[in-house]
Amino acid sequence: MGAPSALRFATLRRSLAALFAATASHFAAPAAHAVDEIQVYNAEIAPLHTWTLQQHLNYVWSGSQAPDFDGGFAPYHSLNGTPELAYGVTDWYEVGFYAPFAVDSSGTFLPGGAKFRHLFVSPHAEQRKFFYGLNIELSYQAPRFSPSPFAMEFRPILGVRDQGWEFIVNPIVDVSFGSSGSVDFAPALRLARNVGGGVMVGAEYYTDFGPIGLIPPSDAQKHTLFGVVDFHDVRPGRQFRPGLRPDRRVR
Repeated sequence: MGAPSALRFATLRRSLAALFAATASHFAAPAAHAVDEIQVYNAEIAPLHTWTLQQHLNYVWSGSQAPDFDGGFAPYHSLNGTPELAYGVTDWYEVGFYAPFAVDSSGTFLPGGAKFRHLFVSPHAEQRKFFYGLNIELSYQAPRFSPSPFAMEFRPILGVRDQGWEFIVNPIVDVSFGSSGSVDFAPALRLARNVGGGVMVGAEYYTDFGPIGLIPPSDAQKHTLFGVVDFHDVRPGRQFRPGLRPDRRVR
């Protein structure tokens, strides 16, 4: 690898608009936070001693027209973005910094706060059939994004990749602090197929079961399924990791 001072910026990653998006059911009470990024981690990290800069964008085409909590903003026709700066400390450890934002349906820009994370993974996960990792994230969330200003995320990563297929599970535990804080279980799954030319086609599933120990019955839960197409820019000097952290969704 290059010297520790080497700087390489990843291309702004792009995902084709979702092929389909279906919500099977909803919580009786919506989750008390705004979703600033939709992604399934696949344990791939920045190369050793290399910086990467990525931009994630999620657009809510069809969704709730009411805020998820008092003081929040409605998901309907909102654009949610997350610039992400990351650095490969070793071949198994990456640090990252996020600055989430949103643009609501009226065109108002909303800064979302800041996030800092440590990502520990099996080295060279993109070359392994079985890969794993753990993301630990500390965040400050602006009042329009969450009634709890401080939060942590613990995101285990378990995945299998073979014969062009990949299956990934992120059994996420979200911890928020303060008077409205809670410990929520919010798993995410991904199943995708490499169809050639650096293109991945598949489906991703997201849910939030709510506070651990107080999980509601199935007919009071929210489940969302996305059809996804991920592709990469193969031009020289452009770095892209197909299937990592899908960037734009229409739902």
